[in-house]
Amino acid sequence: MSIAKDTIEAVHIVDDDDAILAGLSDLLESAGLRTRQYLSAEKFLESWNPRFAGCLVLDVRLPGMSGIELQGYLAQNGVAFPVIIMTAHGDMPMVRKALKAGAVEFLIKPFQDEELLDAVQQALAQDRTRRSDEELAHNLQARTASLSERERQIMNLVTAGLTNKEIADKVFLSVVTVKLHRSQVMRKMQAASLADLVKMSEWLKNARGSAVS
Repeated sequence: MSIAKDTIEAVHIVDDDDAILAGLSDLLESAGLRTRQYLSAEKFLESWNPRFAGCLVLDVRLPGMSGIELQGYLAQNGVAFPVIIMTAHGDMPMVRKALKAGAVEFLIKPFQDEELLDAVQQALAQDRTRRSDEELAHNLQARTASLSERERQIMNLVTAGLTNKEIADKVFLSVVTVKLHRSQVMRKMQAASLADLVKMSEWLKNARGSAVS
């Protein structure tokens, strides 16, 4: 699944030390990554755009809102942005809290360049998967919305494993009419095969289940 072309992928670095910001930015950009820098959590939030893609490299101790507080704020507001926490003053309760809140990695300063690069690559891969899934969900929901009520009914029965004859008997239609509806479902859902349609149906069910939970 392709990634939307209007996304802006970058590693967003939040640290109140200009020298650290510059050093981390130089390291990541030398690896071919785009970066953006912020001196506080508030500055990051002021610049936040839903089209941002990538990950967040976040210091714990910041003026105003702390890094842990920013991580919690993003999670509470449904911003699924991969976070890498870094600090020179880490302790186990802090590490557990950050990881429980979904941090990709918790780095203790000073850390090796490779530690950060590996964590960033993991976070970027995670974000690309998330965006790909969101795009797939949007596309499948749009295709499903194009189905008539009867076509949605036929799709549910087809993907449940019923034959055309069984569907016809169940909904009081002729087999020929069922086949016509089934053909329309396959075309509108852009399904290349029955197996493809079943996968789409399962994906939509799982997506709805995740939204409810």
